[in-house]
Amino acid sequence: MTKPQKSLVGGISILGIAGLICKAVGVLYKIPLAGAIGPEGMAVYHQVFPTYNLMLTISSAGIPVAISRMISGFLVRDDRRSAHATFNVALLLLGVVGMLGMLAMVGASPFLARASGSRDAQLGFIMIAPSLFFVCVMSAFRGFMQGRRRMVPTAISQLIEQVGKVAVALPLAAWGMARGGFAMGAAGALLGTSIAEAVALVYMMADERRQKPAFDALPQAELPLPRRRALARELTWISVPITIGACIVPLAGAVDSFMLINLMSDYLPIMQARISFGVYTGLVLTLINVPTALAMATAANLVPAISAAFEQKEYGAIAHDASAGLRVASVIGFPSAVGMSLLAEPILFLLFGGSGKYSAADLQIGARLLEISSLTILLFTQVQATSGILQGLHKQRIPMITLAIGVALKVLVNYTLVRIPEVGISGAPYASLICYAVSLAPNLYYVARYARMRIRWDEVLVKPAAATIAMALPVLLMRQMWGERLNTSWTLLGVAVLTAAAVFFVAAFAVGAIRRSDLPKFLKGKKK
Repeated sequence: MTKPQKSLVGGISILGIAGLICKAVGVLYKIPLAGAIGPEGMAVYHQVFPTYNLMLTISSAGIPVAISRMISGFLVRDDRRSAHATFNVALLLLGVVGMLGMLAMVGASPFLARASGSRDAQLGFIMIAPSLFFVCVMSAFRGFMQGRRRMVPTAISQLIEQVGKVAVALPLAAWGMARGGFAMGAAGALLGTSIAEAVALVYMMADERRQKPAFDALPQAELPLPRRRALARELTWISVPITIGACIVPLAGAVDSFMLINLMSDYLPIMQARISFGVYTGLVLTLINVPTALAMATAANLVPAISAAFEQKEYGAIAHDASAGLRVASVIGFPSAVGMSLLAEPILFLLFGGSGKYSAADLQIGARLLEISSLTILLFTQVQATSGILQGLHKQRIPMITLAIGVALKVLVNYTLVRIPEVGISGAPYASLICYAVSLAPNLYYVARYARMRIRWDEVLVKPAAATIAMALPVLLMRQMWGERLNTSWTLLGVAVLTAAAVFFVAAFAVGAIRRSDLPKFLKGKKK
């Protein structure tokens, strides 16, 4: 592999491993959190978070990608001064936007709480609002570093965020629950998130200060320095469609938070509607978000890699990196989706059954939802990869449009299915499957067209699917052998998961879904 290609795989590995750790910590964090504030508190928590994610995405999603793309383009031309000027402009823009977003959320908290169907959520909106400012400013640093292909600081800041939640948010949640019930407990957890984001921002600022001499030593060609207004205009031109596209999924989550409880309350007691919503968003979607961390890492690395190649019109490198991104997305998506679907019930019972806050019936409902919802992982990983490729190719409007169409169908399907008592909350996972399937198909077409490549379906579909089938067979056999004992034994579940991972790895390596060049150095062995 060439040096840039090694950097792509290495960057995916760094952010992917950190992302997996963060998501795993996030799941483990939700277990004691659910035990501390209960299903009602989790419902309030997850009524606040979708709106927060939407406002956060509006504030910060597009500009980091634009920074990353612009900086990789400047540096490939040895234009260090323009790269740093881009960072300064972006830092100012994001600081202002973050401050305005924070003030808007605090001011609108009464309306947001009423719209979500729970006035108890108002304090939670206020407690999470400072995170908008902290994350916006931190996004400028992350985009600057990712454009330089420095993925480690982003990974460490993500770890600080998650560890901070455990160290700060859990005690605050327990304190709030003891002082004022589930609403105060949820607000305490959300305040802990704001504190953790502040600490992560301090780390990023310190790292940038430490690395400044190395950046200042980079070569500088004899090129004019662009005006700040021109840089701001280009940042806006690139970031607006990316922001709109990135807002679509959080918007769908916010719509869910407003729609699902209100639809179910037409035929269920409000308390049961809240519990069903809390099981779906607090347990099921939390678990699904664990493997998607690798998809996010893939997309984050594809943008600067493909953008740098695009600046130099190296379509061979573009096709190589795009193909690698699609293949990695499949290697992540296939086994994660099928494995989680097959082991949905034991995973939920073992992770959340011991808290005493969820009944066996609640966990059974969650298991059925997870069996379906986990299949969205496969589609989501590919949507993320194709979006990253298209953004690197300066076609950021395409994933924005395709995802908008998918989410519009998701809302329609939700409204049609969830309002039917016999279907209820079970309609939500089917709506998500339709959303990502509709978004993915045109994305793949445009990737092939604009990357000037032929998609290798054997690598994207056939080989990962074959390895996944090989993985699924022993899992099905173990489920048949152990039955209900899987729901109560960490040992048996661990054996099943490790066996599945080992079989998939061996099968994927045998059929060529995973290559020797994809492995970390310590697994490659010495060259003969």
